[in-house]
Amino acid sequence: MIGSGLIALAAGAAGISILAALAYAGFASVSENEPRAAAVAFTLAVILPVPYLVAGFADFEGRTLVAAILLSFTVLVAVVLAIPAGKKKITEDDTPKTRIDERDIMFSRNLLEVGTERFREYYEANPDKKQLDDEFRSLPGLLGKGATMEHPFAFPATHASFFTVEHLRSIVDGAVSPDRVECDPEEATGFVKRWALKLGALTVGVTKLEDYHKYTYVGRGPQYGQKVELSHDYAIAFTVEMAKEMVDAAPKSPIAMESAQQYLESGIIAVQIAEFIRSLGYPARAHIDGNYRVVCPLVARDAGLGEIGRMGLLMTPELGPRVRLGVVTTTLPLVTDERRRDHTMIDFCVKCMKCADVCPSKAISFDNRATIDGVRRWQINQEACFTLWARLGTDCGRCVSVCPYSHPDNPMHNLVRAGVRNSSLFRRLAIWMDDVFYGKTPPAGELPDWFKAESVKES
Repeated sequence: MIGSGLIALAAGAAGISILAALAYAGFASVSENEPRAAAVAFTLAVILPVPYLVAGFADFEGRTLVAAILLSFTVLVAVVLAIPAGKKKITEDDTPKTRIDERDIMFSRNLLEVGTERFREYYEANPDKKQLDDEFRSLPGLLGKGATMEHPFAFPATHASFFTVEHLRSIVDGAVSPDRVECDPEEATGFVKRWALKLGALTVGVTKLEDYHKYTYVGRGPQYGQKVELSHDYAIAFTVEMAKEMVDAAPKSPIAMESAQQYLESGIIAVQIAEFIRSLGYPARAHIDGNYRVVCPLVARDAGLGEIGRMGLLMTPELGPRVRLGVVTTTLPLVTDERRRDHTMIDFCVKCMKCADVCPSKAISFDNRATIDGVRRWQINQEACFTLWARLGTDCGRCVSVCPYSHPDNPMHNLVRAGVRNSSLFRRLAIWMDDVFYGKTPPAGELPDWFKAESVKES
């Protein structure tokens, strides 16, 4: 009799726990401005605990059996999901065999001016790109007049951030102090990391600077067409968070504002760190928006900050692709981090495909990774992606906004992240749950409240 009562009470306690967990999920979703997720969580909070609460606190024939079945089922599911499974090691070689010419990326091609000698020379050497690029040139362009997502305040605000970044480019490098300070690599590394976090970085890592990290030729700025000469030994990579409320509105104008702002924030941090290292007597260069000499996602990946996902961006364990990157290269002796080769993240991207589902330009592939230039990876259609940007006037960001990894850093989502890292079964469940709570193809979010506080009209 006592045993039966305990089984029933355990079922009731399980029901209360389920109710509390779903209620927390509902209120957390409200705070995240996720009305669908909140509605689903509150609805489930009303439905799912009922059998447990009835078995725990109602008096009916067969109560103990029902309670035992419910508890057994719950424990079985919990055990199955908790058992580590599908945690494979990545053994394939994903080290790039070739380097990238920055002149070929869309940002560089966008800067080519029709009628100039540089324009003529580029398309004589790359005639296959001319027709594709003529299409985006016929559109309003990023922050362009008449773009689909044009906003009378947001576009100038975005321009203001990029304007400020542009003025940082002249100080990415500089004179090195002749009075060199002898530094212990471990102490120097620890200080740089702690200071970067204090300055606003989310995560920081260090890697040896490899040849494949570097562009072959400069594609932007006054040194266009020059060979990239960078003899530094180490690279410090860091991430900065993009505000979720701004990203959620993608592809509307807040995404462009937030991208520009975080390029600025990462640029400021990088410039400060580089100047600090030069003052110690060691060469250092900041790599910021529009003035890169390295491929930042590859550097950040090798510094242990994440993996390259389906959308071609760095996927961080903390916030997925909802970050911007900064890099500082230097000769200052540093302690490098181990690259964290994360099969669970790659496997999640293989199974999820939500970014491909929502991509308005269909630039993201649904296929598995392919061997491209000797490396197994995903590759987006950069021409299709950038042409959409030129039409919208923003950098779209739909892929970033819907990625399940982009959810906020809080106990609810961190529990899911832990499960994703632990079990392939949990990864499948997490993808299904994300579709249930947020939708397979979630609609773009509304403008942030502060953003739309007043209705404005362009004069």
